[in-house]
Amino acid sequence: MIYAGILAGGKGTRMGNVPMPKQFLTLQNKAIIIHTVEKFILNSKIDKIICAVPKDWVQYTNDLLKKHQLNIPRVSVVSGGTDRNDTIMKVIEAIEGEFQTTEEDILITHDAVRPFLTHRIIEENIEKGLLNGAVDTVIEAIDTIVESTDGQYITNIPVRSAMYQGQTPQTFNIKKLKSLYDGLTSEEKEILTDAAKIFVIKGEKVGLVRGETYNIKVTTPYDLNVANSILKGSLDKK
Repeated sequence: MIYAGILAGGKGTRMGNVPMPKQFLTLQNKAIIIHTVEKFILNSKIDKIICAVPKDWVQYTNDLLKKHQLNIPRVSVVSGGTDRNDTIMKVIEAIEGEFQTTEEDILITHDAVRPFLTHRIIEENIEKGLLNGAVDTVIEAIDTIVESTDGQYITNIPVRSAMYQGQTPQTFNIKKLKSLYDGLTSEEKEILTDAAKIFVIKGEKVGLVRGETYNIKVTTPYDLNVANSILKGSLDKK
């Protein structure tokens, strides 16, 4: 089976003084998370969509889904974890509590605050996820990447043609992801930035899906303004 995990467990502190977590802020009178869930609902290959949100916002999310008539059996809401990877494990826990998982099952994980992903990106994540067992969505780096280990001086400037910027979705074989995560040391867990790194740390291959420059993550007030402009532009073209 093919599952999708909408990761909305964070509080979004970089958004500043706002009354709710960023995933519930509105774009053109609709919560960001709703825009995102709708993209996954449109793909009939996905058997189950699980939204992982802060514990205090579970009921709010269910009410929001009902308001937009998205409270369907294919969509459910669970409490997220203490960090990104813990939230993914909470999604897997919910899947295993409802279904009997197999060696072929995959989980498409996606930031709730990336509402502009495309059908192509989802399709390629499914295709390559089933084939490779681990997939990351990326775009080529436009700017030169500068590395500094101390924040004061440059320690390395990698070759730009080999650099990419990570986006989401990221797609994984469920049993493989869980097995690798359970095998991490506490030190390895501390350096994780996303789930793809779990596979990299353990020497596993992670395939690439090309993303889009407009598949932005809405984390700051500036991002919210950009997202509104993108959405308004797409609506104006209709």
